[in-house]
Amino acid sequence: MNEKMLEIMKNGKGFIAALDQSGGSSSKTLAAYGINQTEYSTEEEMFNLIHEMRKRVFTSKSFTKEHILGAILFEKTMLSKIGDEYTANYLWNEKGIVSFLKVDKGLQEEQNGVKLMKDIPNLEEELQEANDSNVFGTKMRSVIYEPNREGIKAIVKQQFEVAKIICEHDLVPIIEPEVDINAPEKELCEEILKEQIINQLNNWDNNLKIMFKFTIPSKENLYLDLYNYDCVVRIVALSGGYDIDTACEKLAKNDRMIASFSRALLQDLNVNQSQDEFDKILNDVIVKIYNASI
Repeated sequence: MNEKMLEIMKNGKGFIAALDQSGGSSSKTLAAYGINQTEYSTEEEMFNLIHEMRKRVFTSKSFTKEHILGAILFEKTMLSKIGDEYTANYLWNEKGIVSFLKVDKGLQEEQNGVKLMKDIPNLEEELQEANDSNVFGTKMRSVIYEPNREGIKAIVKQQFEVAKIICEHDLVPIIEPEVDINAPEKELCEEILKEQIINQLNNWDNNLKIMFKFTIPSKENLYLDLYNYDCVVRIVALSGGYDIDTACEKLAKNDRMIASFSRALLQDLNVNQSQDEFDKILNDVIVKIYNASI
């Protein structure tokens, strides 16, 4: 494991930019960015356009290590280049920003009030690619809709099982059991989730470093004491569909929880903006998220 990257992720001031939209969400991301579906006809063309969008964000003078600690990448982004360098190498060598790879392949059908991750058939291969590509860690998402103890227990168990494999490949997994922000009993879901996570952490090898990505909790600082476990590098928050102002306002009330926003980060960017306009809008949103994170 790269010790310099670990130090940044553990103690750095800033947040993680989530730019890992995959097949399911790419068309929505492009539409929000001002590129509608009539402008591409194949999946490859769609991914090329989204890589251009990400490249514009990564190469912007506003996207710097002053505010940003890391970026979450989709596999195709990791295997694509910015100039002469693969994305993670560019981010580390040129910007001093740490990369994570999204490894999950989407969600199963809802069962017991949750959606587990689908199987990840080529996980070993992807982890090897990540190691070869100067990537520090991974990210994988599942979703909770109801306070169903059996469902939540299954989600946490699955997340930790996959996390162990990732740790054994010398990468740091971000465990992301998202609680849907519209869940009618969101706070109860979060209480059960935390209880199940503590059960896993009590039997976890502290040498295996992990991170968590949570929905901003209804009860402020709910997850703060997870830092008592030596294995926990950082706790980050997803925006979960909240607009940027609401997400930042809620995040700022949680100590030592930093942002890992996707939609909220990109929501005001547009393909038709001039470079100066794009950089300024990106800078404003980055500073806003940074301030909420620290």
